[in-house]
Order: sequence, then C-alpha cells, then structure tokens
Amino acid sequence: MSELQPINFTRGIPAVESFPIDEIQEAAKTVLAQHGAAILQYGPAQGFAPLREWLAEWQGVETNQVITGNGSLELVEFICRHFIQAGDLVLTEAPSYDRAITLFRRHQAELIGIALEPDGPDIAALEDQLKKRVPKLFYLIPDFQNPAGATCSAAKRQRLIELAEQYNFMLLEDAPYRLLRYRGEAAPTLFSMAPHRVLHLSSFTKLIAPGVRAGFALGTAETLAKIAKVAEDTYISPGYFAHGVTYEWCRRGLLEPQIERLKALYAPRLDACLAALDHYMPEATATRPDGGFFISMSLPEGTQTTAVRKQAVKRNLNLADGLAFFPNAGGERFLRLPYCALTPVEIEEGVRRLAKTVQEVRA
Repeated sequence: MSELQPINFTRGIPAVESFPIDEIQEAAKTVLAQHGAAILQYGPAQGFAPLREWLAEWQGVETNQVITGNGSLELVEFICRHFIQAGDLVLTEAPSYDRAITLFRRHQAELIGIALEPDGPDIAALEDQLKKRVPKLFYLIPDFQNPAGATCSAAKRQRLIELAEQYNFMLLEDAPYRLLRYRGEAAPTLFSMAPHRVLHLSSFTKLIAPGVRAGFALGTAETLAKIAKVAEDTYISPGYFAHGVTYEWCRRGLLEPQIERLKALYAPRLDACLAALDHYMPEATATRPDGGFFISMSLPEGTQTTAVRKQAVKRNLNLADGLAFFPNAGGERFLRLPYCALTPVEIEEGVRRLAKTVQEVRA
C-alpha cells in the first residue's frame, strides 16, 4: 500500500459498507405510505410515537420513559439545559468524549475528570472528589468507552450506583457502542440497576447510519417531560421523517441481523489493530477492548502526541488531538485509534506508519 494514500485515524465513524441502504429504501417507502402525513408534519417533542413505543418494548420500560432526538449528543445538550446552571460541577471520565466536554463547557459547568482505568473510573479518586464537592451529573461511557475503549466492570457499576445514591447525584450513561460486543459477556446497564438515578443515552448512529439521526434517552417520566419541554422550545420536534424510517426498519426485525453483520465486519478490524500494535509497537501500552470502535494507547515517555501528529502528516497519516479528550490537564501522550472505518490492510499500514513516526519523533 502506497504512503501516498491517506489513512485517517481521526473520527470514530462507521464503515460506509455497513449501511443497509436497500433496507432503508424499502422502509422509507412503507412508512411514507402508512404514516406519511404524520412524519412530514410537526409532532410532539418526545418524538414519533410508534418509534418510542417500539423502543419502550425493546428496552423494557414504559413509553413515557423514552424520549428521542436527532442523535444522542443533542439530547446531552437538552439535559445540560435542564440540569446545569453556570458554576455547577459536572464530572466526566478522563479521558472522555470531546464533544460532550465541549457541551458541558458551553453551559459553563465546572468540569473535573475522574481518571479512567482499564475497568472503569478510578473509584477511590471519585470518592475523594465526592467528599470535597458533589456534582450535578457524572457523565460516563461504561461500554467500550470513547475515546479509551475501556469497559466498566460489574463491581464498579454497582459502586457507582451506591455512591450516586449516597451523595444524591445523577449518572448520565452514554451507551452508543454497547451492542457492538465482539466477544465476552456484557455487564448490566447502570439504568437497569437504578432507573431513578440514571439517564441512559444511545442511538442508531453506529447501528444503522449517522444519517438517520435517531438517538434516544431513557429516564423517569417526570425528568423526561421536563427535557421534552426544553426540546420543544428549541426545535419543536425532532426529524420525524428519519425517525419514521428508523421505526419501520426496526419494526421489520432488521436490527438483530444488522448487529450480527456489524460484528462480523468489525471484529476482524479490531483484531487487525491489536495484532499490528503487537507487531510494530510492542512497547506501547494499549487498551484491549472486546468491542466498540476504539483502541487507545499511551505513547512512550517523552513522546508528545502533538509532535507525533505533526510528523505523521508527512506520511499521510492523520491522528486526532489527544489533549481534547481530557477535561482538565492531561493527554499529552494519549492517542485514540478508531479502526471500524478502515480495512484490515489500511489498519496495519496505518499502525506501521505510526510506529515509524513515533521512532522519528523519539530520535
């Protein structure tokens, strides 16, 4: 593979070959025929009722415990508007999703990061922080975390619930990668453990395609009604047409087969990334996830991600800014490798270029 061909280890996007285009076309025809007037009109801010009803049955909750939005990040924005006043404390994992960090900052929250370990947040550090000041929210991604790739253990999930109860704060559980588990057993969601204490977020972005813009949140009916009012005052209602298509696609029983196709497509790419790191960068400290979109690593001592990014461009290798994933200081040696949108050949070549770049920077 020529080094003239760019390789992008930047955004965590799905592979375009995963999009079920023919199925979406058929779903669109059917839903327009059956619900055309409803999905082309304004509607309640909570979202297209048939989709909410389907989601409620799928998730084992009541319909009034479901709200939909144009992607889950938009729902984070609405949650911020409802919960956060300027100066309120919000905790995130460190590292955490950079766009969520941006939203919390936009709402003038005070942000503190809780160090992320291979099995979830550092509980001792969290307990120390709670003794000093209790947050409004603790935002975390328990399954195949973005950007680190880590998954929170069952024991830590239980302790998170206990601490949230003891200190009276909400957990904001973002779970867009949870169903993309390629091996191993899943731990319970935080929401299933304490639905009154947790707002659970997910979306169909990684399962169908980003273009459907279908995200959802689970919570108590009282809380979601207040968030729906924020949504109504912002955009009246989400994109009913895309949500109607998503509903019809799900109603046809196509979600489970799609998840299996995604696992078959992405698992070899995860394996290729791990194998390439073992071969070209055996000294690297990398996460070894069982699913999701990301592997992360710490560069060798004395090697700065900023310098590696700058040098990598000369090899047509594009890398994300590791500093952006940390709410406070940190990330100088952090590197995220999103692998799902690349073929195994591209992944191996990308890691080879990365190894060469790191060697050059260290030299």
